[in-house]
Amino acid sequence: MEQARQLWQALLLRGFPIDSWWQGSLLGRLSGSLKNWGQGSLLVQGLDGIGLGLVLLYWVFSSQSSTGILGLILLAMAALVVLSWLVETPTGLPVHLPLGLFWGIATLATLLSPVPYAARDGWLKLTLYLAGYLLLHRLLRQPQFRDGIVGSLLLVSLGMGIYGLRQYFYGAAELATWVDPESGLAGLTRVYSFLRNPNLYGGYLVPLLPLGLAAICLWPGWGIKLLVGFTTAVNLICLGLTYSRGAWIGGLAALGMMALLLAQWYAPRLPARWQRWTVPALLGGGAAALLLAILTVRPLRLRAQSLLWGRLDTSNNFRLNVWAAVLEMIRDFPILGIGPGNVAFNRVYPLYQRGNFSALAAYSVPLQITLETGLVGSLAFAWFLLVLWDHGWRGWKRLLACRDPQGLWVAAGLAACTGMMAHGLVDTIWYRPQVQMLWWLAVALVTASLDSPRSSTAGERLSS
Repeated sequence: MEQARQLWQALLLRGFPIDSWWQGSLLGRLSGSLKNWGQGSLLVQGLDGIGLGLVLLYWVFSSQSSTGILGLILLAMAALVVLSWLVETPTGLPVHLPLGLFWGIATLATLLSPVPYAARDGWLKLTLYLAGYLLLHRLLRQPQFRDGIVGSLLLVSLGMGIYGLRQYFYGAAELATWVDPESGLAGLTRVYSFLRNPNLYGGYLVPLLPLGLAAICLWPGWGIKLLVGFTTAVNLICLGLTYSRGAWIGGLAALGMMALLLAQWYAPRLPARWQRWTVPALLGGGAAALLLAILTVRPLRLRAQSLLWGRLDTSNNFRLNVWAAVLEMIRDFPILGIGPGNVAFNRVYPLYQRGNFSALAAYSVPLQITLETGLVGSLAFAWFLLVLWDHGWRGWKRLLACRDPQGLWVAAGLAACTGMMAHGLVDTIWYRPQVQMLWWLAVALVTASLDSPRSSTAGERLSS
């Protein structure tokens, strides 16, 4: 039993000496090589401010369906990350090790891809997203930036939500129907705001719900709380009006996880006899409200029932055909896959497609990762998720024990990651730039709270 416990802790990288490992690596030896120049550089001194500005710009432009400008912003973020590495020695976390391994496997998959030139496009996008995460991680380590980053995102979402409600009340273009024309929902308007896709808009909203709940609890002043509460309510209503079944699944997972964590946070303030009933009451009340909504709102009921129709629903049938074709592709490229990105997918998928219908992706994040980077890459990413969750959960328990309010951002990050992965089981809008950086924001909210001497010391105590 003791050996098994030690092996499990080693797999979770508890107590892994990441700093000494990093200093001995090639990148670690290169980092800080321009430290003397950086001390007198105005560019370096304003690096965090520039980075914050780029993040705010990203949130603004990610509210649109066009993505060209987002690539340029990510490129600027990557340049800042490289510059920061050259002028100072960055700190690392054990969770970064499996993430770096996944990137390395994706690089190898690109080089050995059956369509290497197409896979380079996906590899570049993956690299830029990871650079964006590293910048978010750097900024969120400083509590003064967290409010600005999350607050600006919520303000942008409020504008999108108001426009989404306008579409519901006054109608929208025909592309908003997105439902089986032979079902009872034919002609139903599904809101999509500025993103021109209700599934994409639904996926965009999933992580915003726990972020809004955390902000309500954290930010002082009733005026701010009411504004954030109104924003979160608008986002929740719009999530329902997207009629995106995958986003509903993700939203339920995110809200359920956040409710459980908030119950832990507020339980000590409740009378002792109420504490044991807090979680059952939340779960039971939420389930009852959901059941009541399904029974009384006909479009919601029909949309939920369509999950059980199997191939009788055209959307279900399409996904089942895509999944079957993707499994055949994985069978033919099992080790390292076909390389990352939708361009590589579109080059190979036509050889396997069924029913003469093309597809943009695998419509399942686990399948997409396995197809792009093989079983090796999927295991590396699963390891990353396992380590992230373990370290994030232990960080949450530590902050909960000392009643540090910043722990609520960790809770929001864990809930957002849970919801987005639940949505990712049945869709791949997770790869779209409007949603992908929200994923890395959620990850950074978890990892940034661990990146401090106090966190390292506490983490060693917890793992012993």
